[in-house]
Amino acid sequence: MATEDGARTVDTGIIDRFGLERGTILQEFGYDDDADDALRAAIVDATGEELVDEDFGDVTDGVLLWFRDGDDDLADLLMDVQALLDDGGTVWLLTPKAGTTGHVLPGDIQESSSLAGLHATSTFMAGEGWSCTQLGEKGRSK
Repeated sequence: MATEDGARTVDTGIIDRFGLERGTILQEFGYDDDADDALRAAIVDATGEELVDEDFGDVTDGVLLWFRDGDDDLADLLMDVQALLDDGGTVWLLTPKAGTTGHVLPGDIQESSSLAGLHATSTFMAGEGWSCTQLGEKGRSK
């Protein structure tokens, strides 16, 4: 969806899939020029909080992880991003959609998340060119 000034907005149904609440603090990893800025802005709108970067030193409610095939080892990265994640916090793994450069195969996501002690609770299209897999602690689901 585009606005008059050409800026793209994100459908509220997509943001609803994240299940975000006001005041939620999200730490962002893997941000690069190809990240979906409209999605990021919609998430900030939904939480009322700016995204915190990789160097944030306090506990967070969730993680946004932008990951592309060819980045570092996904299992190791998933273990690392949980370091400051509050109990019951969620990891939203954002990967390029199927058929695009950097796409990550679902089997790779499943294997890596399992090695990191996580499991996928849902996967959905999240903005222009990105899929989102919601990951939670094994044995817990929302």
